[in-house]
Amino acid sequence: MTEPNRLYGEVVETELLSPHLLRVVLGGSGLDAFEPIEDTDQYVNCFFLPDGAPYEVPFTDDAVRELPRDQRPFARRITVRAWDPRTRQLALDFVAHGDVGYAGRWALHAQPGDRLQLRGPAGGYRPEEDADSYLFVGDASALPAIAASAEAVPEGRPVVIIAEVGSAEDEIPLASPGELTVRWVHTVDGGDPDALLADAVAALPPLEGVVSAFVHGEAESTRAVRRVLLSAGIVAEDRLSCSPYWRLGYDDEAWRSVKAAWVREVAAETLPTPVRSEPSSA
Repeated sequence: MTEPNRLYGEVVETELLSPHLLRVVLGGSGLDAFEPIEDTDQYVNCFFLPDGAPYEVPFTDDAVRELPRDQRPFARRITVRAWDPRTRQLALDFVAHGDVGYAGRWALHAQPGDRLQLRGPAGGYRPEEDADSYLFVGDASALPAIAASAEAVPEGRPVVIIAEVGSAEDEIPLASPGELTVRWVHTVDGGDPDALLADAVAALPPLEGVVSAFVHGEAESTRAVRRVLLSAGIVAEDRLSCSPYWRLGYDDEAWRSVKAAWVREVAAETLPTPVRSEPSSA
């Protein structure tokens, strides 16, 4: 059996979903030990090799641990879009902006037979079955998890997605067994980038009953959405999954070095107590 830290897939096919979203399907015996989890935001840690790496996939931790930093693999978390238990193939969706970034660049140039080493999966959210309605908010980096979450809600319940992408060309089909409403927010239209999603959330009509909410994406944007949701009493804090995947102005390594402190700072924020209207007496 493949060792858990040496899982790897071979590229079966790639598909351009939008100008900046690319799907890579992996298969092969290197995924024999892969076991999916129930979380709809499940992700795998992928290891991208630098140019001229003196090793190839699969490699052991010992083989790369003592190498100079610029020769070691670069780890990136990539959301699992789907796992097919019949074919044992793994679909990963990548946000790609040309040759910027290790993950997007690899995905753009991936060819059938190329290998990608990974570890996982892990995750932390699945739509709660006892919720009355669902709200999924995020940017392009969160679209794979949002799409998977929308597909996992109970049939017939209200589902609202607010998704931020560059322009209408970046919109992708989204589906759900629930009663789905999708609102796209386009950065090309301008406005404060930290407030685009928060403003869209604030403009929503009231959601039904107990809300299960998933808010992921850029750090300041998710913080702004969190403030709206909790201050307005739209969702209870214990029903909110809110996490920053990335932060504008930071590369992946710099963001990882400060992320834990930033998350603690956000969690400690004092927000206004929601004002709830009491039902009128007959």
